[in-house]
Amino acid sequence: MILLYETLDAQRNEAFIMELRRFGEFGLLCWDEWHEPGLSFLAAELAGQTVVFRCRRPQAARFLEDRGIRIINRAEVNRIANDKWLAYQLFLMLGVPAIPTYRKPQEFPCVAKAIDGHGGTEVEILESLDSVPDFDAETIYQPVVPHTADVRAYVIGDEVVGAVKRSSDSSFRKNFSLGAEVERYTLDSTQETEVLKIARALKADYIGVDFLLLEDGRHLFNEIEDPVGARSFYQTHDENIAELLVRHIEKKKW
Repeated sequence: MILLYETLDAQRNEAFIMELRRFGEFGLLCWDEWHEPGLSFLAAELAGQTVVFRCRRPQAARFLEDRGIRIINRAEVNRIANDKWLAYQLFLMLGVPAIPTYRKPQEFPCVAKAIDGHGGTEVEILESLDSVPDFDAETIYQPVVPHTADVRAYVIGDEVVGAVKRSSDSSFRKNFSLGAEVERYTLDSTQETEVLKIARALKADYIGVDFLLLEDGRHLFNEIEDPVGARSFYQTHDENIAELLVRHIEKKKW
């Protein structure tokens, strides 16, 4: 099997790569040539392989999949998880509670997000139309929702393998990479049912599903992460998520 990363992401995720290689036989391929000639060369290199696709590159994932290369997660997961508007449409279709999301500001203040942002980047609170950010990608808008924390549920196949509650007194962006405090969290039955409903609709192998915990006890789904980082999981859990993922891949039937 092959682990496919962009070069900088491979450097940032060296510890996780080492863990995956402890439990399975993986070659590591770092790739940064995403134009068509580069993709054609990459497809030839990966022919006949199973690829753990750890890049935020929906078009590349589709290119490889269309050429018969088995990728984890499949291209459609990468496409929806890396487009916040498409993720919101999926939440609506499945009937799970989600943060209202719009293509234009509906009120101020509001939260502006680039549709392809991740890790808390390209997220800003807007006070007026004069402060609309100039993101590189399309922007979506959400109301400012008072909440106590947010949760990332980690899903491998048909199982929630753990969840992390993230809270911060200094920022509305509650990302571990931005300094949020994290603790292990146990989903209630409704949360688990809805998280699995999302994962099964996507036919995902390994994703993160994020939702807000509201002050009145309700929750609202926010985003889907693929590829999902595992630093906060290792901070809060005894289980080794790399081993769980490898065992899932070994049992996977294509």
